[in-house]
This record gives sequence, structure tokens and C-alpha cells, in this order.
Amino acid sequence: MENIFCKYIDEIKGPDASAMQAALNRQESLAKPPHSLGKLEDISVKFAGITGKVFNSADKRRVIVFSADNGICEEGVASAPQSVTLAQTINFTRGLTGVAVIAKHFNTDLDVIDMGILSDFSCPGVRNEKIAHGTKNFSKEPAMTREECVRAMMTGVNAALRARDEGIEIFGVGEMGIGNTSTSSAVLSVILNLPAEDTVSRGGGINDASYIRKKTLIDSAIALHRPDPADPIDVIAKVGGFDIAAMCGAYIGAAWARMPVVVDGFISAVAALCAYRLNPLCAHFMIPSHASREKGYMLAMNEMGLAPMLNMDMRLGEGSGCPIAFEIVSCALSVIKNMATFEEAAIDDGYLQEIRENKAFQGEA
Repeated sequence: MENIFCKYIDEIKGPDASAMQAALNRQESLAKPPHSLGKLEDISVKFAGITGKVFNSADKRRVIVFSADNGICEEGVASAPQSVTLAQTINFTRGLTGVAVIAKHFNTDLDVIDMGILSDFSCPGVRNEKIAHGTKNFSKEPAMTREECVRAMMTGVNAALRARDEGIEIFGVGEMGIGNTSTSSAVLSVILNLPAEDTVSRGGGINDASYIRKKTLIDSAIALHRPDPADPIDVIAKVGGFDIAAMCGAYIGAAWARMPVVVDGFISAVAALCAYRLNPLCAHFMIPSHASREKGYMLAMNEMGLAPMLNMDMRLGEGSGCPIAFEIVSCALSVIKNMATFEEAAIDDGYLQEIRENKAFQGEA
């Protein structure tokens, strides 16, 4: 199965430069000062590079939520009991969670996937792709085998391809798993060669003792397992989670299928960084949503050269920032398609020549 996964990684192509240039030309022709709509312009140009078309739509939207339990919770690093993973996974399907309410508000559907919840259960609306009943406690042994990690990653790839086949035009990745800020911090520490002190925050709100223990456990586990920073599969297998592996795979699938994919918060960003390390071209297909309050979030974003479009002090996870980003993306796509050109507005744009030649007014796609 790893050979199949690597094939997807190797076949990823970069953005369509000609479509991006055409989108830039279109933006320059619109009746406004150069780059006066800022990131809305950048988004439309990036979207063109993904799809190969200047005019696009983001009306058909989805958040894919991967749920899994984490063995490291045995060490008291989480503020909530593990039973919350199952409860919230079911609540996604009932429209009761943060992401479910926000998704409904923005006409976004959910694809909820059980990657490794402790309990066996049956719930309409939850797709059963369980790899195991939670990961192992990575403070004592590797979280999962390499084979399990690749299986989880391929589940993510397939979720992205399923979205494409069902007509989805943009999707985001979310998660549910008590303890997954610990796994994400551990993965980030390895990938960036940083101590846990630099990557660990308080997650759902742990107390001082648990916070100190969380950092100590992560540093000790990394020293014990010695994951290879150059091999994200090895890193996730040893100190990550099934949700992170699946999310990483979803980013790979999005890039392979040339679909725009929205990055949510901290855990989503760490998974995105893993995909980026597998193939840096993945970043061209990623659209960040909001800046997470978790300290490791910007470390991951900066490494990929990406910047969030919003800062709303959010730290819920679940993919809750994705539907908000979808609406901004949709707005950007509407502007490039529907705004009048100088010619259509009967305006002579000669007065803008000096501004156009000033790089300070030029944006980045």
C-alpha cells in the first residue's frame, strides 16, 4: 500500500502558471486600483492555478472530519475524558457541534470518518474506516505501525477523491480526538527539530501540572523512538495519531486531484506540514483559514510559506474555521468573475500606470 501512496505523492504537479497569469491580467483589468482588494485577489489567482481556469465556483463545499482516540491520554495530558471523542463524533451527525453549526450556516456538508475511536459503534452519518481502537501510548511504544499509518493516509487520499467524484469544489479537513494537541505538538517538534517547550500549548485547557507533564512526555518519547524528521510517515507512526495521518493523506489527495483544500487550525496545520514535507507542491493547493491560538500553528504555517486570512482567537479545531474560509473564497471568486472591467465601466485607466509600476502596490498570488 505504501507504493500506491507514494505514487500519489510523486504524481503531484504544480500550479497552472498560464491560468494564474490570465487571472492576474483579469484582476488588472477590473475597475479598481491595483491589488486594492488584497487577499481576495490573491485567492482568486491561487484558485486559478489549482483548477486551470480563471472563473471558478466554491459553492459545493465539504469539511472532512477524521475522528480517532489517542493512547497518550493514559498519561493525563488532556482536560477532557476520552469518551468525548465518541460523543462529539456522533454529535457531528446531529448538527450539534461547533463545526456542524457553522457548516450548516455556510451551506457546507460534513463527511465524518471514524479512523480509530476506542469504542465500536454504529451511527448513520459516520463512515467506519477504523484502523484500530485508538493508538498506543507513545510515551511507552510507537503510536502505530508504519503500515497502519499508511492505511490511514490512504483513507485520507480516498476521502479527497470521493469529494471530487461527488462534485465538491472545495473542502477542508478537521478532526476530533481527545489528546490530539499532544500528538500534533510531538509531530511538529520532530519535523522542525524543536523542543516541546516551543510547540506545546494547553490544548483544551489543562492545568499547570498537566502542561508540564505534557511537555516532558513529548520530549522523552521523541528521545525514546527517535523518529526520522525527513520521513513524515515514520514521525506520525511513532508519535502521531490516526487523525493526523488521514488529514495528511487528504492534503496529498487534494493536490493530486487538483482541488483547493482549506487548512483549519493547529492540528490541521501540522498535518498540512507533513504533506508539505512529503511534497512541497502541496502548499500550492492549500488555503489557510484562521490563525489558531496554539503556539505551534504559526511555526507550521511559516515553514510552508502560508498565512491565515483571519485571526479570530479560535482554537476549537474540528474544521470549524473551514466553512468561514469557504465563504471568503467564494467572495473572491465572485469578484474576479462579476466585477466590471475599466472598459465595461467606461473608465480610462491611464491614470493608474504609475501605481502599476510601483511594486509596493503589487500583491502576491
